Amino acid sequence: MKLVIGNQNYSSWSMRPWFLLTHLGIPFEVEKLSFNDPSFGARVRRYSPAGRVPVLIDGELVVWDSLAIVEYLAETFPDRHVWPQGRVARARARSIVAEMHAGFPNLRQALSMNCQLRMHLPLTRAVRREVDDIVARWTSCRAELGAGGPFLFGEFSAADAYFAPVVRRFVSYGVELPEVAATYVATLEGLPAMRRWLDAALSEDDFVTHEEPYREPPQ
Repeated sequence: MKLVIGNQNYSSWSMRPWFLLTHLGIPFEVEKLSFNDPSFGARVRRYSPAGRVPVLIDGELVVWDSLAIVEYLAETFPDRHVWPQGRVARARARSIVAEMHAGFPNLRQALSMNCQLRMHLPLTRAVRREVDDIVARWTSCRAELGAGGPFLFGEFSAADAYFAPVVRRFVSYGVELPEVAATYVATLEGLPAMRRWLDAALSEDDFVTHEEPYREPPQ
């Protein structure tokens, strides 16, 4: 299989299936496309009519959209337990993943993913509300369905891969979190998959201007 992704410093959507594949030990190749490449859209459209990353290519089969990729991996590798094994936990995991996939617009806009960034950014009321909502989801999952491991549903699942970019946002912008959420952030930060992603992101020297409102312009 091959996963087509964008810049690892910025691409939260690419990170989700990459993180899932990497942590679960599913073999795959990577084709990374630069957002600065004028032919980016045309190159992605060779694989996907949506013209966006990520795209998973498995032989003649092409799957685009991160959530569709997650579901395809769950069907293709049932032994890897992409979703939690319990029916209740699985339903909750799908709910919070779908919510993350479609929601939290204020957080996405104000705290865009930038792995190389470290700053403290005061949060607006709207962003703080969404941060609190995410913390509430994490806290309830850990309390009600998280026995047996340090992840949202005990064992690692697609839900953890889906919130990995949120963890990066919280770290990059110095978001203050209560103990349960801070412990969860530390858990994901300590994973080898996270370290591999960050190593690649931090080595990039391919800055996208609109993603760098806080970076000093070159002299």
